[in-house]
Amino acid sequence: MAGDKKATPAILGRGPGKPIKINQEWVVIAISVILFVVFSLGLDKFLSEGNIIALLKNVSILGTLAVGMGFVVVGRGIDLTMVAVMVVGVAFSIWISSWGIDFTLAALIGAGLAALLGLFTGIMIAFAEIPPIFATLAIASSIYGSGRIVFASDVLYAPNNVQWLKWIGSGTVFGLPASVIIFGVVAAAMGIFLRKTRFGRLVYATGDNPSAARNMGLPTRPLIVTQYVISALIAFTAGLIMTGLVTGINTRLYNSSLIYDVLLVVVLGGIGLSGGQGGVRNVIVGTILVGILTNGMTILNFSYTSQNLIKSIILLIALAIDAIINPRDEQTSQSGDI
Repeated sequence: MAGDKKATPAILGRGPGKPIKINQEWVVIAISVILFVVFSLGLDKFLSEGNIIALLKNVSILGTLAVGMGFVVVGRGIDLTMVAVMVVGVAFSIWISSWGIDFTLAALIGAGLAALLGLFTGIMIAFAEIPPIFATLAIASSIYGSGRIVFASDVLYAPNNVQWLKWIGSGTVFGLPASVIIFGVVAAAMGIFLRKTRFGRLVYATGDNPSAARNMGLPTRPLIVTQYVISALIAFTAGLIMTGLVTGINTRLYNSSLIYDVLLVVVLGGIGLSGGQGGVRNVIVGTILVGILTNGMTILNFSYTSQNLIKSIILLIALAIDAIINPRDEQTSQSGDI
């Protein structure tokens, strides 16, 4: 695939025919293991059952969002609307369910709204040719602002008699929280979609070289639009997971650092912002690292500001490394990239 051509891991000789490949993915895995061991030995509460379950549940939300973001970044885009779509889409579902509409139907309507928002975002990027970073930033603010006006409330609580929502929040499968299972299903489906379908191969081709893909007659514009629709639906799914876990949605989450945490997961995991490379496996390893780091800092009682500062520095370093490992080509510079 086009995405595999860009991967240039360092190779250390271990004898004829036995090279050791060292790439960003393995470095992240190693750091995750080290952090896990250090926190396990140094923090009394880290290995407690309650903390591990909390860690897994938090990771499920972050990871689900990162799957959608990674999908878009592979196609050489970026989606800063994800958190706005998540909170407003789910809040809209809860809001209309208060009119007496069954919550399952309301959730389907909310998913439809999320898809429409993704469709609009994709059209602005693919057909109006607004750079993704600017288009999604402006659209995210508009989505959140509109939601605030309509709902007139920061927190909306879901009905307490929805069984499948309760299962998401407290159910388990073979001992694993249901939210983690949902994340696993979304990740597996995306992995198969990217690697085993023609659409996935086209995403890699477009991300690798948009101009060449266009000159070959590939439907790059519909492809881009579809990516943002799928990303929006994944964001809505993450919102349902959060609602199941905390029985409601806080729209002010849009003002948190969550979208930057999602970007941190994607970049740390090894999905280059130049597009055309990486995959779901990179998202998973990045999610694990950020999840362990955040959980450890929380137990250490780091302030919210301190946590954001540390993660911002890590994100900046990761972006710098990405720029070195995946330098922008001439075509990228001319098109403005993301």
